[in-house]
Amino acid sequence: MQGKYDGSEIVVLKGLEAVRKRPGMYIGSLGSRGLHHLIWEILDNGIDEHLAGFCNEIEIVLQKDGGISITDHGRGVPVDMHPTEHIPTARVVYTILHAGGKFGNTVYKVSGGLHGVGASVVNALSQHMIVEIKRDGKVYRDEYKEGGHPIVPLDKDGLLPVVGKCNKSDTGTKVVFYPDPTIFESVEFKPEIIVKKLKETAYLNKGLKLKFADRHTGFEQTFCEEEGIKSFVSYLSREETVIHKDPVYLEGKSGDIEVEIAFQYNSGFSEQINSFCNCINVVDGGTLVTGFKSGLTRVINQYARELGVLKDKDENFDGKDIRNGLIAIISIKHPDPQFEGQTKTKLGNNDAKGAVEDVFTQEATVFFDKNVELLKSILDKALKSYQVRKASDKARTVALKQLNDVDTKSKLAACSSKKPEECEIYIVEGDSAGGTVKTARNRRTQAVLPLRGKILNVEKAALDKVLANNEIKSMIAAFGCGIAEEFDLSKLKYGRIIILTDADVDGAHISTLLLTFFYRFMPELIMEGKVFRGLPPLYRVEYEVTEKGKKKKKTEYIFDDHALEKFRKSGQKILTLQRYKGLGEMDAEQLWETTLDPERRVLAQVSINDGVEADEITSMLMGTNVPPRREFIMTEANNANLDIT
Repeated sequence: MQGKYDGSEIVVLKGLEAVRKRPGMYIGSLGSRGLHHLIWEILDNGIDEHLAGFCNEIEIVLQKDGGISITDHGRGVPVDMHPTEHIPTARVVYTILHAGGKFGNTVYKVSGGLHGVGASVVNALSQHMIVEIKRDGKVYRDEYKEGGHPIVPLDKDGLLPVVGKCNKSDTGTKVVFYPDPTIFESVEFKPEIIVKKLKETAYLNKGLKLKFADRHTGFEQTFCEEEGIKSFVSYLSREETVIHKDPVYLEGKSGDIEVEIAFQYNSGFSEQINSFCNCINVVDGGTLVTGFKSGLTRVINQYARELGVLKDKDENFDGKDIRNGLIAIISIKHPDPQFEGQTKTKLGNNDAKGAVEDVFTQEATVFFDKNVELLKSILDKALKSYQVRKASDKARTVALKQLNDVDTKSKLAACSSKKPEECEIYIVEGDSAGGTVKTARNRRTQAVLPLRGKILNVEKAALDKVLANNEIKSMIAAFGCGIAEEFDLSKLKYGRIIILTDADVDGAHISTLLLTFFYRFMPELIMEGKVFRGLPPLYRVEYEVTEKGKKKKKTEYIFDDHALEKFRKSGQKILTLQRYKGLGEMDAEQLWETTLDPERRVLAQVSINDGVEADEITSMLMGTNVPPRREFIMTEANNANLDIT
């Protein structure tokens, strides 16, 4: 019999309790990504001061005792009595959710931290936080323990105690915090992650000085980019053969929206457009990217007509013709950005499209009128792309038509269900593994497509070349959602696409080739969370246990070497240890219970957290330029997991 259900059953989490109870709702994960997100939340407060014109320097220090301090030289968090909460305003900021100067339009016109939960969430997820504020020639201090509980007594007026004096011109806020080890998987900050973030932040905030110091190693570095995103584009183009020496930089304002654009063309045929709104990396782009593309296409076609590059009988360049070989950064400051999705990966404001398009059209026209030779190099690049496209259109049309005739029946083991949301397709390597997976699968919801050999490396490849590859054609036909401009996610036949390869070097290479193909020609599959990697076990351990005085044999599957070492140290008596070299070594029952059964399998969802890094690493590892790849391999060799069998 069920118990009563009334008001007494409803639990109310007060203050910061909700954050500690469901931390993933506020910072995304409890792993490395969530841990470092705490830094970004406090850093955002200093950046907001910079955007408001009151801060030109921020210091980040990794302390030897595991804490981290972030000091901005802004105005300092207010310390007066809050009019409605009747406690010091600084304590409101660090202990109450949705409290901050970002909700009104008087303190911050633009802000990266939009929800006003940043500082209080960091406090809630810390075992210890110290705040020092410099204002009006005084130094104030507050301190919190065990998830945001204040431990500093207020003075007789109910305000924060003054612990020192400073020059009146010396203002700012210093936050030192120690993440709670009972909440996070690890509380060890990674200097390389912080350095990468600070480097990007410096590009996006022209003139802001960011100082980093690691007290563990003595490493120190200062980031400051006087040319902002123009330098960012130069950095992204450093390994490319550029067709004009310096990036083009444009800036302007439309209404309340500030727009910065920098771009440069190279001899390649891929495009890389990275967008930021209020310093947030908008991975999926959105309206600001649409505005940039529209403005660029219109302006280049207009000049192509005026300069006779396109004749009256010629059709206009399309966007792809114009964007081939383009690396661009778009950064806007918006007073009220509306992001689609909790992770802020796509901007939805319609006014952002118009603002970017207007600023680009006006400023690019002025620039190109003064730099005709540079303009001609871009037009020449677009013309060559146009001619290549026209020449390959016939081959591409034929290839697309042939997709309807691709025989997937000889390869694809389809599932009986026709409901995409409950269906999934396994992409496996070879007929041997494919045969085992076909036998082990749930035939109603699980389809299997074996690949014969490695697919084409599509990086730098034209679409007609991609469509000539038989294995790729089989995948496109099986998925049912088309490719490139013809791609339509609503026609996808499967809710999950699962890459399942052997846990060896060849398997990793095949996975990388597949992910490169999806990223370059079907990016929506990754953006919408449709792509996964299946993680088969590496070992099968048979061990002996004693229960009620009797010895029994038990079996356990182990997925990596670290877990095996942990198992060895547990003291269990290992009877047999089998290492799987490939999926084909498992029988159908073993494969089902370890890799295919939705209740027991381990899947890793493929996602993109940083569009700039994703483009850069894909180009470096899969492109034709060898030196940067060699340098990466030499640098990361010590971190590699070698499979020598």
